[in-house]
Amino acid sequence: MATPKTVAFYTLGCKLNYSETSSIGRLFEQAGYGENSFEDGADIYVINTCSVTDFADRKCRKVVRQALRNNPEAFVVVVGCYAQLKPREIAEIPGVDLVLGAGEKFRILDYIDGLSKAPGKGMVQAGEVREVRDFVDAFSFGDRTRSFLKVQDGCDYKCTFCTIPKPGAAAGAIP
Repeated sequence: MATPKTVAFYTLGCKLNYSETSSIGRLFEQAGYGENSFEDGADIYVINTCSVTDFADRKCRKVVRQALRNNPEAFVVVVGCYAQLKPREIAEIPGVDLVLGAGEKFRILDYIDGLSKAPGKGMVQAGEVREVRDFVDAFSFGDRTRSFLKVQDGCDYKCTFCTIPKPGAAAGAIP
């Protein structure tokens, strides 16, 4: 009997990221994956990123290195705000196999089977955020003291701290 595949998650950033990580975790669970703690090693690491500050971007790089120390053969998938804003930059990080933008992250299982540990940069699937038309509900459950419920994707208010609606921050744009 084949060993079931395992997945581990690391979330950086806001409460929305935690609710989305929890929902992505349920997708893996429904597909028969076992969830391991980040430190225990896994076949697949999913890193949900933030990009509010340069520190968040550096933290993502550090987490990728930690994942590969835990299992050098693991596949590393990066999603979240940093992945939407600078997907090509993330794809250049040694060890990153897949970068998924806002419109693709909830279809993560569609991309997992096609991954290979080929040398070079990771595969990028990140479209323009303004082209995302599907709302995927997300909520955290059992992984934090408080549960979070996602009520919308994006908005028109352009909060000062949010990097997604910045002019020139289109997917794949390299500053």
